[in-house]
Amino acid sequence: MSGVGELVSGGALWIALPIAFAAGIVAFLSPCVLPLAPGYLSYITGLTGAELADTRGRRMQVLTGSALFVLGFSVVFVSYGALFGGAGSVLLEYSDVINRVLGVVVIVMGLAFMGLIPGLQREWRMHRPPRWGVAGAPLLGILFGVGWSPCIGPTLTAVQSLAFTEASALRGAVLSLVYCLGLGLPFVLLALAFSRMAHAIRWVREHYLWVMRIGGGMLVVVGILLVTGIWTEFTIWLRIQVPGFETAI
Repeated sequence: MSGVGELVSGGALWIALPIAFAAGIVAFLSPCVLPLAPGYLSYITGLTGAELADTRGRRMQVLTGSALFVLGFSVVFVSYGALFGGAGSVLLEYSDVINRVLGVVVIVMGLAFMGLIPGLQREWRMHRPPRWGVAGAPLLGILFGVGWSPCIGPTLTAVQSLAFTEASALRGAVLSLVYCLGLGLPFVLLALAFSRMAHAIRWVREHYLWVMRIGGGMLVVVGILLVTGIWTEFTIWLRIQVPGFETAI
């Protein structure tokens, strides 16, 4: 348990975790994910839209399919996080310059998310995924993770940039896992309460402009913190102010 405590309290990870979770939620609300979510739920559960609206007697099937789907893309994104975190530990000597470069990238991605830089949210994906049902949900989740990475790139870039600053494959993986929770929990909730969540989805669609502006603005702020070095300076300040903030992991 002490190792877990040190992991969470080490570096700026405990500050980055809520940012990663919020970034996952923003990714789910993006125009290239939310409108297609009902269709994906149909594919991963093997149920029609009408059957999803009335899941009595099928809740376990719906829960299993959606959870396996989330597990599939989590494997992809957590791998990304471990890779970026590991790279951060190797390139620690040049981390200041790289953090600033990544900050610029995150700012650009944030502006793209706000719709100010068109053409940066394209994605490769299957337009007619097979209706595999629960058995194929993990594989479809992996395909989602690979195919949608460019589309949700702005939020993913921000999280992987923070993973790099953690300079640890383990911390990078944890950060990405929290991002996956933010992206995946809405999928599971939508599956379990499809008829009720339909109204919320409709509201988000009607207010897409503000959702994208707020989400993009959040990414721009993260990028500015990286570019200006404030993120690094704040981490150093915490190490000085908080006893036991250092960790060997």
